[in-house]
Amino acid sequence: MAERPRPKHKFGAHMSIAGGHDRAVHAAHAAGFDTVQLFTKSNNQWNAKPLKEADVAAFREALRTTGVCDPVAHTSYLINLASPDDALWSKSIEALVVEVERAEALGISDLVHHPGAHVGSGEEAGLERVAKALDEVHRRTTGARLKIDLENTAGQGTCLGHRLEHLGTLLRLVRDPERLGICLDTCHLFAAGYSLGPISDYNQTIDEVGRTVGLDQVRVWHLNDSQKDRGSRVDRHAGIGRGRLGLGAFANLVNDPRFIGRPMVLETPKGDEGGEDLDLINRRVLLGLLGRPKTRSRPAADRGGG
Repeated sequence: MAERPRPKHKFGAHMSIAGGHDRAVHAAHAAGFDTVQLFTKSNNQWNAKPLKEADVAAFREALRTTGVCDPVAHTSYLINLASPDDALWSKSIEALVVEVERAEALGISDLVHHPGAHVGSGEEAGLERVAKALDEVHRRTTGARLKIDLENTAGQGTCLGHRLEHLGTLLRLVRDPERLGICLDTCHLFAAGYSLGPISDYNQTIDEVGRTVGLDQVRVWHLNDSQKDRGSRVDRHAGIGRGRLGLGAFANLVNDPRFIGRPMVLETPKGDEGGEDLDLINRRVLLGLLGRPKTRSRPAADRGGG
């Protein structure tokens, strides 16, 4: 079979692995997506059944036959590398090592991971704790080719990563920064106080990304609108154009030549509307934004966001 041409834009969605990892790939392909994000194990359990050779073969074959490319994995939400509790910290390191090994076996190049919560120990101590843990994960997974992509957060509670400087600090503290990447989530950016529209605000935020972590480090985007206002530090995802960001913010991003070709993954609410799958609706909205002029004024939904 001739190799399929790689898409210019790589839109995708997070898909379930119920019934097998290959099911996520086929679901993404059926919805018309170019890429896919998945958990490699149950995201709310520490333990995982070992991957079988048949599981890996089925996943890789699904990628080959569908043309879905650059799959992204996401780690369990239980992991907290910033925890001041030694037992939980060690357990989190063990769990992340397993996540790296599973994603590597599947041939996945990017593993998205939330930095963690300092639980009262303070941001500086928490970031140092995360960096030390990442160094240990890297030591135990020598030879792994994938990158752990640190994701920015909305900043709920004591979660680290709501300031881009946090991610930049981690890149500086770890011994092997070349083994890390960055995943940026639009809802999280907005909830943390960053603006993505109008175009002047968007450019200011992206300049800040460049200053703190470097644009080349951004390997994955999560495309999510926000139910809550800018600066709320509350993480509530909404469908594209159905929240406080507004469509202009997404038009700015998907038409930015600096990020074209990098996976852009929906983590928007699942379900259907009028008999149509919401993933399909969100994909159609994104495609409709391609080539759209950049916004000149702030979307109505973004005014007064704080």
